[in-house]
Amino acid sequence: HVQLVESGGGQVEAGRSLRLSCAASPYPYRTYCMGWFRQAPGKEREGVATIGFGGSGTYYADSVKGRFTISQDNANNTVYLQMNSLKPEDTAMYYCAAGAGNCYAGRLFRPNAFGYKGQGTQVTVS
Repeated sequence: HVQLVESGGGQVEAGRSLRLSCAASPYPYRTYCMGWFRQAPGKEREGVATIGFGGSGTYYADSVKGRFTISQDNANNTVYLQMNSLKPEDTAMYYCAAGAGNCYAGRLFRPNAFGYKGQGTQVTVS
């Protein structure tokens, strides 16, 4: 069983940055795909970014390409989401997720393909 705990959310003005963290215990390492998803009120959960072991399988939603960066620190069992140039439409609850197997482009659109999810951290951009 993998436990995921997100942190780093908050309320910021448009154009500013935030960095989200996801602490995994135990860290899934090689055999898992790690991802960030978000859900705004009244909308479906959508994929933001995924990353596999060693940085492989890195994919981004079109809406965040060029602004968000996903990375991992295996030494600290943590996955990060650096969010720059934030927009009001980025406002949502952000969730970390882990799923067995490799990352692939289509997995970004399949939140149910991730067996573990955290409780989320709220990001509000005004």
